[in-house]
Formats: sequence, C-alpha cells, structure tokens
Amino acid sequence: MRKVIFLLLLISSCPGSGQFLSNLQATRNDALFTTYAAPISRSSYKLDQGYQLLFNDDESGVEMISSDGPNFGLALRVGNETRFRLKELFKEPIITTSYSDILKLYYYPFEDIRVDVCFDVYSSGSAFAEYTVSNSGKFEREITLIPYHFYPAGDSLINPEHDNLFDGYYYSLQKKPDSWMKEHQIPILTALRAHLISDLILDSLVSFSFRSLPETGKPQTVSDDIRRSLQYKKMASPNAVAMLGFRTIRLKPGESARFRVVIRIEDATVRRQDAFRKLTPLLRVDPEDIISEDEKTYSRIPRIRLPGRDLEMLYWSCFSLMRQCMMPAEGKCRTNYYIFSREPKWGWGYGGQVFHESLSMLAYAYMDPVSAMNSQRVFIQRQQADGYINYRTGPYLDETIPYDGNGAITTSAPWFNYINLEVYKITRDRKFLQEAYASGKKFYLYFVRNRDSNKNGLCEWGGEGELESVRDARVVIWENVGRPMNFEGPDVNSMLVKEARSLAEMARVLGLASDARQWDDLASQRSALIEHYMWDNTSGFYYNINKITQGFTFRWSNDLKVKEIIGFLPLWAGVSSKENAAKLIVSLRDPLEFRRKYGIPTLTAKSAFYNPMGYWNGPVWVQWNYLICRGLRDYGYTKDASEITGNVLDNIVWHLKHDHVFWEFYSPDERQAGWNKTYIWAGIAARMLMEEYTPVAPEKAIMDKKKK
Repeated sequence: MRKVIFLLLLISSCPGSGQFLSNLQATRNDALFTTYAAPISRSSYKLDQGYQLLFNDDESGVEMISSDGPNFGLALRVGNETRFRLKELFKEPIITTSYSDILKLYYYPFEDIRVDVCFDVYSSGSAFAEYTVSNSGKFEREITLIPYHFYPAGDSLINPEHDNLFDGYYYSLQKKPDSWMKEHQIPILTALRAHLISDLILDSLVSFSFRSLPETGKPQTVSDDIRRSLQYKKMASPNAVAMLGFRTIRLKPGESARFRVVIRIEDATVRRQDAFRKLTPLLRVDPEDIISEDEKTYSRIPRIRLPGRDLEMLYWSCFSLMRQCMMPAEGKCRTNYYIFSREPKWGWGYGGQVFHESLSMLAYAYMDPVSAMNSQRVFIQRQQADGYINYRTGPYLDETIPYDGNGAITTSAPWFNYINLEVYKITRDRKFLQEAYASGKKFYLYFVRNRDSNKNGLCEWGGEGELESVRDARVVIWENVGRPMNFEGPDVNSMLVKEARSLAEMARVLGLASDARQWDDLASQRSALIEHYMWDNTSGFYYNINKITQGFTFRWSNDLKVKEIIGFLPLWAGVSSKENAAKLIVSLRDPLEFRRKYGIPTLTAKSAFYNPMGYWNGPVWVQWNYLICRGLRDYGYTKDASEITGNVLDNIVWHLKHDHVFWEFYSPDERQAGWNKTYIWAGIAARMLMEEYTPVAPEKAIMDKKKK
C-alpha cells in the first residue's frame, strides 16, 4: 500500500469573518452564482479551466463540473447502501462560503454522517477539492469513501497511468477550439495532460470508459451505479474517462477524516515530474488564507440596504461574476483585461474586450477600481494613430472585421467616453482621466469622420454594421429593410451625444473650459438633429431614418417606423425634450408593447417579428434596460425606473435560484433565458441595485465611505 498522509481529526468551526459571502447558509433554492475560476493573480489565457458547482440536479451527485475539463464528486457507502445523488441525501448541500474562486459547503448523505467540502480553483491550471467526513452520531461507523473523477473525452480513448515517484495519476487530453477560435487563430493550448494526486490512501482504484456500459438494466456494482449517473449527463463521447477510488475507514463518534484531491492541467510538452512538483504544494495550501484575500477584495464593495435575501444574494453574485472574468496582463495586453466568460469557454466570449461589455465596469469599478481603469487602458494602449479602436481587443487579438462592401473596418459602439467618465467618477483618478480624455477625443473624432458619409451631422453604423451596432442578429430592420449602414439611427447618434457630453464633463474637470464648450455645442447640435429628423410626433417614438432622404421610408412607405429598444436611448443620452419624453413614456408603459412582465424587450410586442427568446427581436438585455432606467431617473420618472428594475431583477433572481448562472439575455414574458451563460455584462445588475436602493448617487456613496 502506497503511503500517503491521511488525517483523522476533530474539526472545530472557525469564527465568521463578517463578510456576507463568508457566512452563507445557502441552499440550491437561493439566488447564488456558483461558477468558479482562478483569481487574477494566478490566471493565464492559453490554458484556463473554470468549474461550476452542480447541486441542483436530483439525478447527479454534488459535483464540480466543467464543460470541457475535469469533474469531481464523492460517493459514500455505509453498510450495503451507496449514496451520492442529490435525491439520495439525508440533507441537501448548504453553501457556507462562496467567492469567485472558492467554495465551502456541507451536506449529510446519511443522518449521522456529515461531509464538508472546500473547492478552490487555485490557478488557471490547478484546483483542489478537500473533503471532511464526520461521524456526528452515537456509534462507530464503517464508511467507504469513493472519490470519483471524470473527464468528457473527445475522439480518442483516455488511459490513466500511475506515476510511482509522486504516487499520482496522469492522462493525456485534447481540447478542441471552436470554429471562431480557429478562424481568429486564438492560441489556446490543445495538447494537454492532467495530473492528479491525493493525500488519501486508497484501498483500490478503478478507471473505465463509457464505451461498453449498457444503457438499461440494474447496476450490479457501485462502479456501475456511478457510471450510470455520469452517463445520464450525456457525456460528449463514449470515450469519456472516469476514475473511482475506494477507501474504507472507521470513525468513532465525533471523529472526522479529511483528505484532499488535487488536479493540475499542464501543457503536454511540460515534463511530467515538473507538473507533479508544481502540484504537490497544493496539498498544503490553507483555504482560509484564500478566503481572507477574497474578503479584502470584496470589502471594497459598497454595502447597500436591500429588501430581502434574494437581492442580497444577487448583488454579491454580480461581483463574483465580474471578478472571475478579469485576467492579468498577457500577450498584447500590458494591463489586466476581461473576457466575457471563462466557464463555459466559447470563442466569441473568450477573444477579448468590446465596449458594450465594458458597461459592466460601471459596477465592477467599485470592487476593483484599478482593474476597471486598466481594462479601459487596454483600449487606449491599442488605439491607432487616427483614433480607431478595434471592435474586439484581447491579449492575442486585434479584431477589426473589414467589410467587403466598402472596405471599412469595424469599430465598437461608441460607449467609450461614457464608460471612462463613469469609471472616473468612482475612482477619482485624475491620471486616468487625462489618459481617457486624450484617447476619447481621438476616438470621437475618428467616429464622426468615418461614420457620417453624407456629412449632414448625423452618423450611421459602418464597417460590419450589425456587429458595430451591438445588435448583431435578428434585428427586424436589418433583416427586412436594409443593412445598418443605410440608416442614421437614434442609437448611434444618442451614443455620440452622450460621448460628447462625457468629453465636456471630463474637460471641465481637467480645467479645459474652451474644450468643454465645444463638446457641449457638438452634443446640442446632434441632439437637435435627432429631435428634428428621428422623432415622429404621431406615434411618439424615435426611429431610424433613411440617410439619403432623412425620412422614415427606405423601400416602402414608413418601413423604418418599427418600434425598437433603440428608440428609448434618447432618454439615456438626455436628447429628448420634456414633451417628447412624456409621449415616449406612453409606449414604455404599454404592457402590449414594452412594459412586459420581466423588463423592456428589444422590440415592441405588437410586432409580428416579436420573439421573446429570439435575439434582438424580443429578449431583455440587462445592460440596455439599465441605460433606459438611468434615463428615466434623469427625467424624473423614478417610479417607472423602479418598476422596470424590479421586473428585470426578478427574472435574474429566478434563474440564479434554478440554474445558478447569469445569462446573456432573458425573456421578457417567461422564466426563460439564453443563449450563452456566465456573461460578464449581466453584472451591471449590481449597478441597477445601487441606483434603486442607494439614496445618494453611487459615486458619492463610495467617496463618502473613503472620507470616513
């Protein structure tokens, strides 16, 4: 028998830290985000593995799972009964601690047997699961511990092998980049090797694939039972590998057994011995040190008085979502940056930053002001001499997306200066403001120079216009009338008004009074043009206009008079007159149009093309609803903003309770969400909460806190 440390000990509880996320008693019915990734300091881009806690599926175990990586679980056998499925447990899991990288929970598989779990994503390549099994009964119990590990393999069979020197196991694995990653030459490592060690002495170990497992019939062994459960998850391949360890122990009343399983995924070219040497210290890492660091980071988040546990869970979960999307300087990025999602990992969401995703910095800057500023500096540092900024900017990506029709390259929707100003209001970092103003001025001038083809003072989308406009699929006008470069819209022009107003405010702070007046004049001129040409007094709404005629007709009469969410952006930009705002609110309040059960849809529900789970023809996009609510508050429609905020957050909370993830968008009518999950921009819901429940402006609240 191989000798490895195995501890039998009495476990004492640690005092609470005073941090909300360190003192949870959360069940699977709580609105808690349960996806985890490595902290910024120990993250890397080319090889990065995140995990999600699976604890709400009755047919599965309490497992740490990943879409394309290792998965962990634990089964226990007492007498002739084995339990690991949620439906079999005496008491379901209770989460006590949950940050962006670490999790603690406990559950009772049997009435007198308690299991405590601590799972930490220590780095992009390594993680550990620590299990403490305790006998809380009155009698000595014999327990068989069955830690299991599985990996959803690809096309080739995986064969785990034993390393005698480190008493661990390893196997080769292949990760396949999706088509977007291949097309954009994203340098994700694909040929990898997984390494596992534990301080648990095993009596035996079994490994198998799913190739020969019958789909029906009663399981004959414990292994068959676990295999059947894993097969239920519909693994990607019958070649998926699973490893089950077995160790039988005896625990007296009050005794506990603690063991740890550690995994490291490494580039296949790294020597196996070197990978195991890096892995071994994780057997000794103290989770409390990790939690202490997280508590310091989360302590910067403003405390706001929220009416109920659901919203409190949502608030803190938003910051965990945004925190785990942050990555350290690497490749072309000289400062930290963010990605849309780390678990699951998909090309479009892993390439790099885009302005509209950076709206999340309006909330994240409260938690980590330096990282928020630095993520904006990524754009500044990669800006071209003429002011152009990429559509998407990442450590190994400068995505410009040339459009063959006119040779123009694609930039990002102009929220750059608005975001920079909002981040400055939180950080009060004058150096950042100076950098942002210099860069933002160039970007604004580039945009209006290259997006006003007829030089009439109004802009259209350019390059690959669908992408540049953010609304990149299932847009009624784009699909049924014409491409976006044919129209001058209330979206792009309202954004440019806000950009100019933001530059004016920056200039005033920097003592550039003359500049400020010029920016204000430009904003006023564009606002007047929007009001004159894009406002339709009969229907009380703002629409796209034909850039040639400045009318609402392109192919057939009034074909551009389609009520889309972009018609409300003049509220956010401060463009609307009070009279026009009052008329616009009529459509916003109409439950047959935009006042839907769970937020403002992207298209009026009266449209024949309305689809609450389409893409940009119906769903609720959280960041757009935030902008509308911000505009409503600015115009004095606080009650409307509060109602919309409550409706949007209600659906986010429901999904956090049921699947424990944030989604790209949500249905305005049903308890549905799609298409991609763990999406950073949903984190702006935290800012919605701040503005709804904080009696003073959020930037003032944090500054007052600093002064004290």
